[in-house]
Amino acid sequence: MPEGHLVHRHAGEQHAALSGRVVRATSPQGRFDARPYDGRAVTEVEAVGKHLLYHVDGAPTIHVHLGMRGLFLRHADPATAPRPGTRLRLATEEVAYDLIAPIRCEPLGPQALAELRASLGPDPLRRDAEPSEAVERLTAFRGPVGAAVLDQGVLAGIGNAWRAELLFLTGLHPGARGIGPDAAARLWEAATAYMPLGRDAGQVVSDPDAPHERWVYKRERCRRCGAGVRTWQLASRTAYACPLDQPG
Repeated sequence: MPEGHLVHRHAGEQHAALSGRVVRATSPQGRFDARPYDGRAVTEVEAVGKHLLYHVDGAPTIHVHLGMRGLFLRHADPATAPRPGTRLRLATEEVAYDLIAPIRCEPLGPQALAELRASLGPDPLRRDAEPSEAVERLTAFRGPVGAAVLDQGVLAGIGNAWRAELLFLTGLHPGARGIGPDAAARLWEAATAYMPLGRDAGQVVSDPDAPHERWVYKRERCRRCGAGVRTWQLASRTAYACPLDQPG
């Protein structure tokens, strides 16, 4: 599933291409009613955690969640025929974006949109995120911190790869419970420092000097100390931890 850095990357690219332009909106697959959006101007494309929001003049917001299989195809020639399975195509005279296999593609009115925003925790990639709220939600979480960071109601946009790398960078064991404000603030600061690097690079970046490497995620041995990386299931995902750099 695309994590927040990739969703924000999609939002930035599509906002630049679509915002302020009248779009031709269609659903080649026929599973989304694109008629209310056809011939209208996109005013903004934004990301909130793992959610994409398309704001269109005079129409409900389009909410997209890519899920495990969702993807976008970008066509420099908007006359390129879409795949039959395309849920939504948004096209201008210069470019077309095809949305394929999302878990969500739906219109949201003002109340539903407000409820979606309220259900999500602070997003490390958004300028309007409040660090104090992030610290409060992390310290109030009753389970292990490795479950907290995957809970989108605590922090929005973090998935399993970022969980592994951010907890390593802050020296926190995924199973640690009851982390205090200092540790929570460290974790939030690491997220706000590293996730923008991932957004800009289009991949998880946890070491700017070796952007294609990971410290513990999907590694047999810790890249820092060489100790065997421990793995187990936590919050329905595989957790990774170095026994020396992240003592339990």
